[in-house]
Amino acid sequence: MSVFPPVGSGEGVARWTVEIIEWFPHDPEAFTQGLEIAGGTMYESTGLWGRSSLRTVNPATGEVTEQVDLPAEFFGEGLTVAGDEIVQLTWQSGTALVYDRATLGLVREHSYEGEGWGLCEMGGELIMTNGSDRLARRDLQTFELVGTVTVTAPGYGERLDYLNELECVEGMVIANVWQTDRLLVIDPLAGRVVAAIDAGPLVDDVSRASAGRQIDVLNGVAVDERTATLWMTGKLWPRLYRVRIVEVS
Repeated sequence: MSVFPPVGSGEGVARWTVEIIEWFPHDPEAFTQGLEIAGGTMYESTGLWGRSSLRTVNPATGEVTEQVDLPAEFFGEGLTVAGDEIVQLTWQSGTALVYDRATLGLVREHSYEGEGWGLCEMGGELIMTNGSDRLARRDLQTFELVGTVTVTAPGYGERLDYLNELECVEGMVIANVWQTDRLLVIDPLAGRVVAAIDAGPLVDDVSRASAGRQIDVLNGVAVDERTATLWMTGKLWPRLYRVRIVEVS
């Protein structure tokens, strides 16, 4: 069972959207920067200076079951689970934080140049974004840069930079495009956009549910491979959604 609808044989970008299956409470104070499910546990990275954290969350209730607060000098960004460890980026500090998955204890740090935005693990490597239109591949153990690829989508006509939160699944990278309601499905080897996902239905629903309360942009996507569905939320959103990707009718 695939997370994605069938992709046609053409060279164009497929157009998909999301169908809401159900929603659950989400901490409205969480400035969500990264989301992942592994082994039945949901991990979330939150940002803002002095408020950043790594946490585990019960998706059915929204309850934060465990939380590690980052030092005040770090602004939390994307995260990924890699085996027995969790890797969390920071925005402008050039530091990746590596935690023991079982205890959430910090085990080491890695340095990198530039900003950290999104992160996912594929095939023993890390794939990372910095807000540009490029995907960077990094060594899982040393965090050394292995290579980069520029994302392209001939004929697509919409922006390809501001690539943010990432999820790696089925050999593809799902990338949230910051300050939009869209996610891109990218072939990470070629850098080609295979599909664009319109997440507007989530934004519409959470806007109604927020009743005038301040919310920020869509951010946070986690694949539940057991059910071939996605979990999605946003910064300061009061709802966490489980959705499926469907073709635009």
